[in-house]
Amino acid sequence: MTDIESIDQWLPQTQCTRCGYPDCRAYAAAVAGGEAGIDRCPPGGRSTLGGLATLLGVDEPAGLAEDVEPFEGFATARIREHECIGCTKCIEACPVDAIIGSGKKMHTVIESDCTGCELCLPPCPVDCIDLATPRTPFAPSRAWPAFPAGAAARYRAARERRRGRERRNTSTTPVRKESDHLAGAAREVEAEIRQRVLDAVARSRARRRQANP
Repeated sequence: MTDIESIDQWLPQTQCTRCGYPDCRAYAAAVAGGEAGIDRCPPGGRSTLGGLATLLGVDEPAGLAEDVEPFEGFATARIREHECIGCTKCIEACPVDAIIGSGKKMHTVIESDCTGCELCLPPCPVDCIDLATPRTPFAPSRAWPAFPAGAAARYRAARERRRGRERRNTSTTPVRKESDHLAGAAREVEAEIRQRVLDAVARSRARRRQANP
């Protein structure tokens, strides 16, 4: 079996969840375990399809799986800072800690660290985040832009370690096994969040089309 690390290196590290998994490494683990196909990474495109096919010794799929969310190209999140209310919801949503700010203070995006995952759009209660075309060109050898994918993976891992420490510090009760009822409720919430992501992305893209007819 091919190791997870080798598979993960062929993923663009956007951590966008379009594949249906919480991050790139989780998807790599699913591929390594035979639980997922190699055709579920829209940002990776043909580069990821071809690279994984060669790595795993399988035929390259003709295209992406039909059920993955569409991907129209990389962009960088930008906060309209004069409209930001400082709710910190986008900070919590960012998988690579590329948004900085504090409660009731203006937030801003570290553009060089932004992977364009679009996960910050749905939580924003005032819809003050736009997607802008990257200032740097796409890396010619890969389907993703020139931001360092390895750095994005490290930021994601560091964020998960930080959140783990925060959970340990704030937890005062033992974790209980989720009942079937709660599991069903969690699935409904997940579906609602996914729909909110799609709606927010559609709004942002509509604004971009109006600004650049």
